[in-house]
Amino acid sequence: MFTLSEQGLAQVKEYLTRYEARESAIIPSLYVAQKENKGHITPDMITYLSQVMDIPSARIDEVFKFYTMFNQKPVGKYHVQVCTNISCALEGGRELATHLCKELGVKLNQTTSDGRFTVSRVECLGSCGTAPMMQVNDDYHERLTPESAMNLLR
Repeated sequence: MFTLSEQGLAQVKEYLTRYEARESAIIPSLYVAQKENKGHITPDMITYLSQVMDIPSARIDEVFKFYTMFNQKPVGKYHVQVCTNISCALEGGRELATHLCKELGVKLNQTTSDGRFTVSRVECLGSCGTAPMMQVNDDYHERLTPESAMNLLR
């Protein structure tokens, strides 16, 4: 069964004291768990967090499954998340995601055979004025063209 590191557990417990409502600690706690599990969340992690946080696992699971920033399966070393919400879509975000998949030889949400890249289409990443954009792990890249995006990945 999954358990957090001492540092991760301390972080989750700190989140529980930071907010008036315990449920407010779910999102930051999921981030901690995802980071400690190489980029994805598993059902036993939800159960563990439920016990640690004293929140029903169904409540944590519904938050986990609602937000696209939490991964339900393993991702590559570089998780390439291409915004395809309205502003990015109008500026070529969907075509950018398709181009990256073609260049990397994968379909959306699949990982390259070498385990390096997973390409996902995601909802708004909050950079509408600099569309199209993508997030690679924790780094934002804006005003992309297919060529500039591939250059960043190279």
